[in-house]
Amino acid sequence: MSEIKRDIPPRYRGPLSHIFSGRAHTVVLRSLYALKTSAWYVVLSGFFEPLFYLLAFGLGVGKLIDGVTGPAGQPIAYAAFIAPALLATSAMNGAFYDSTWNIYFKMRFARLYEGMLATSLGPMDVALGEIVYALLRGLVYSTGFLIVMYAMGLVLSPWGFLAVPAALVIAFGFSACGMAVTSYLKNFQEMDWLNFIMLPMFLFSATLYPITVYPPAIQLLVKALPLWHGVELIRHLTIGPPGMAVLGHLAYYAVMIAIGLTFTTRRLTKLFMS
Repeated sequence: MSEIKRDIPPRYRGPLSHIFSGRAHTVVLRSLYALKTSAWYVVLSGFFEPLFYLLAFGLGVGKLIDGVTGPAGQPIAYAAFIAPALLATSAMNGAFYDSTWNIYFKMRFARLYEGMLATSLGPMDVALGEIVYALLRGLVYSTGFLIVMYAMGLVLSPWGFLAVPAALVIAFGFSACGMAVTSYLKNFQEMDWLNFIMLPMFLFSATLYPITVYPPAIQLLVKALPLWHGVELIRHLTIGPPGMAVLGHLAYYAVMIAIGLTFTTRRLTKLFMS
């Protein structure tokens, strides 16, 4: 293994050279290549889940609702209200489940990272490579879903196209934190706790109804959830107006990304390089 490290010198030689070689793209390429032989249709199926929610609730239940209040107090159709939330949820699910269940299998069963870290790759290369691959999955989901929203006339703001980069920020935050959490889990029973957290967060983050239905104390709790910030971020962009609140939601995810990357890199270093 030491010969491999000498033959492929790192591209990055800065202060983080002990954990980062500048070759994170090789991890992404490896994942894309593996997709050719893995269950790619399972990945593709993730696009249809929020679409089915939109059709069932937006077009079905929406027929029974006269309308709801938008971010600026304007009346909007129920389908236009839930569509941004489902876009945020789609980005979250695509990135989070790829960075948890897939990472868990690679880490605990395939022993993939032991092989990667025996080369010139550092733990930050692995973390960034896996997260970027998860972002690509989130990009496919969010772009496809936004096209559907435009086709259905559910994008009411000229800033709606920014929903795609916003969805990537959401995916980055959940992917970084998901990989960090997964590095601490040791069996499938513990992995089930992720579903126990994710499903209630989807249901109670003001995705399908306004947050004002909750008492003030519960609203504070909901506003602490990461998905609520993602929902509000995309809702402001697709319905409008964007406003200064967008910056607050982006700052929330910047903190998530920093914490997730830091813990993931430290954990991979401890597990495979100490």
